[in-house]
Amino acid sequence: MPTHQDAPHTDRQASSLSAASRRVAKHRSSRRSVRRTQLIGLTAALAAAAGTTTVGLSSSATGPANASGSTGLSPAQAEALTAARIDRRDLGSRDASRIDLSLASSRKAAADAAAKQRAAKLAANATLTQRRALALAAAKAAAARKAAAQAKALAEARAEAVAKAAALKAAAAKAAPKVVLPTTGYHLTARFDQAGGRWAHNHTGLDFAAPMGTPVRSVMAGEVIQADFEGAYGRQVKVRHADGTVTSYSHMSEFDVSVGDSVKAGTMVGRIGMTGNTTGPHVHFEVLPGGGSPINPEPWLRDHGVNP
Repeated sequence: MPTHQDAPHTDRQASSLSAASRRVAKHRSSRRSVRRTQLIGLTAALAAAAGTTTVGLSSSATGPANASGSTGLSPAQAEALTAARIDRRDLGSRDASRIDLSLASSRKAAADAAAKQRAAKLAANATLTQRRALALAAAKAAAARKAAAQAKALAEARAEAVAKAAALKAAAAKAAPKVVLPTTGYHLTARFDQAGGRWAHNHTGLDFAAPMGTPVRSVMAGEVIQADFEGAYGRQVKVRHADGTVTSYSHMSEFDVSVGDSVKAGTMVGRIGMTGNTTGPHVHFEVLPGGGSPINPEPWLRDHGVNP
């Protein structure tokens, strides 16, 4: 039989059981409320995603708590709707970001393509410039070779012309007489060492008589060392030759050379005249070896290939 002390313990147990039952019932009610709230929030989110701004629910679904709200949404529904709107905004932002990224990628691709085109154009221009430079260098080299060939041909032509001129000159010199008589159309009127009353001493040369004005010529090549009036010899010219021999031409009417002139065999030095001590037109011709005393001109002329 229970004691008096056990009665309060039993009451406490009963109270505990009643409180636990109430908690369980309250928990079940809270769970149902949460589930209903989640369902309403999901419905609101779907409505928000579909673009609906007002969610119409039956009074049985929303309960008395929604009867006084201006939008007909509970705080949980409003929160879900806000979350849905935020998600939609974030989705829109992400879509905009994707569009921006796509545009940036397209712009970058276009810029890369333009850069590649510019690089290709620059490379093509560089190649063209290089080809032009090579072509210009080749043209210059060809022009230089052509100019060198022309200069060489011109030099060879000049050398050939000089050689021909020298050959002609040598041939002319070879063909030209080395010794000639002092005049033409003459007759001898006095010989070497001939005595006579017209001379102070015996005759010192040969007298070649010819008409007035007949050319008097140098018998060999040499240099004129005198062209002057010489007393009884009249107008006199003297020519010194390569071996030192001097030939003299006197009684001429005029001079055709001056001192210092170079003459060849046959060069005219004056003309037949009657200047000085003479009785008729003629040229008095003397040969002076080394410029000294005169010798007989006849054998000297014959020794040099001519016969007076």
